[in-house]
Amino acid sequence: MLIIAGLGNPGSKYASNRHNIGFMAVDVIHRRHNFSSWSKKFKSEIAEGEIGGERVLLMKPQTFMNLSGEAVGEAMRFHKLHPKDITVIYDELDLPAAKARIKVGGGHGGHNGIKSIDAHCGKEYRRLRLGIGHPGVKDLVHAHVLGDFAKVDQTWLVPLLDAIADNADMLVRGEDSQLLNKIALATGGKPDEDKPQAQKKQGAQSHIHQARNSAQPKKLPTSGPMADMLKKLFGPKGD
Repeated sequence: MLIIAGLGNPGSKYASNRHNIGFMAVDVIHRRHNFSSWSKKFKSEIAEGEIGGERVLLMKPQTFMNLSGEAVGEAMRFHKLHPKDITVIYDELDLPAAKARIKVGGGHGGHNGIKSIDAHCGKEYRRLRLGIGHPGVKDLVHAHVLGDFAKVDQTWLVPLLDAIADNADMLVRGEDSQLLNKIALATGGKPDEDKPQAQKKQGAQSHIHQARNSAQPKKLPTSGPMADMLKKLFGPKGD
């Protein structure tokens, strides 16, 4: 079994918050695929089903964000799973809106839900981070995160969530780059924006090569006004 846990805060008050994009993603996955009705277990709303031939447990922890690890950790231990069997979907303040990134392990980046899961499950689980953008000023972060998505955000939010749900089999199989390409195309981005860093560096090196090649000394003129001026400045060759 695999666990896909979306993070958020329970209750209608928080339902449309940017901080609840993890809940939203899991809800759309639930609607798109053959899952049981939501029930309550492991301090969560859970549903069981199958994606891409794999048994999947969807989770929406009801502990409030800061204690998400209590719920996910309880489910992991009950099913005798390991961190590698868990994928967590959550909001990323430091990613532009509509961007997505996937990684295994890493730091919590100040995200209290991830900090809690690290403490209860270990760090080597997969993280699907969904960008919600930064308000630009530290003092506005709290209101931004716990504020509702604006109407204009629906132009990228709906395609983003649909792309995740429609391609959830890629998420289950660990086809991360393919999934990120699907998300980028759905939200109007470019697939190559999500290439691995090694490929980006390789591309950067080729640009440096080009710059170096273009910087090779050019052949000096042998006739005309410029040639006459150079002769006056430096004299004939061999002087």
